[in-house]
Amino acid sequence: MSNQSIKQATYQDIVDLPDNIVGEIINAQLETHPRPAPKHGVASSSLGAELVSPFQKGKGGPGGWWIIDEPECHLSVHILVPDLAGWRKQRMPVFPETAWFDVVPDWVCEILSPSTERLDRIVKTPLYAKLGVANLWLIDSNLQTLEAFQLRDSHWLLTGTFANDQAVSIAPFAEHTFLLSDLWL
Repeated sequence: MSNQSIKQATYQDIVDLPDNIVGEIINAQLETHPRPAPKHGVASSSLGAELVSPFQKGKGGPGGWWIIDEPECHLSVHILVPDLAGWRKQRMPVFPETAWFDVVPDWVCEILSPSTERLDRIVKTPLYAKLGVANLWLIDSNLQTLEAFQLRDSHWLLTGTFANDQAVSIAPFAEHTFLLSDLWL
């Protein structure tokens, strides 16, 4: 089959999805997966709770960030929905009025699950580098791990790996320490 016969995805394809399905457009193709399972949701919500107070609200931390759960990011020709993303307020001083973000995040976190790990690692991770996301975290709630990466010369540099109940203090949120075990059920 030639590439010309493959239908280019549109935003309407995402709008038409059932409520229990997350849709993204990556390289003009619609990618879908079910809403996160409970373990995935707990890890994502717990991490957001760890970061919002010190980094978004400035309580016990430096402030200066927007931290958002499952933001819809319209970046170049792609529509991406990371599990968590953060923007430095100096780069995005005004919170958008739209239902989506068109500024590349400074930090993205993907919570890996069996249905999304291949897409997150093989497709989205290099795409985040190409788009210029400065920091990427990959969290696996089944293995109880966090891998942290920083963008260097358009490539990811692994800056830390954490497991089980280790204390985490790493860029871009190195001013705050939390126990990785606080993300698990």
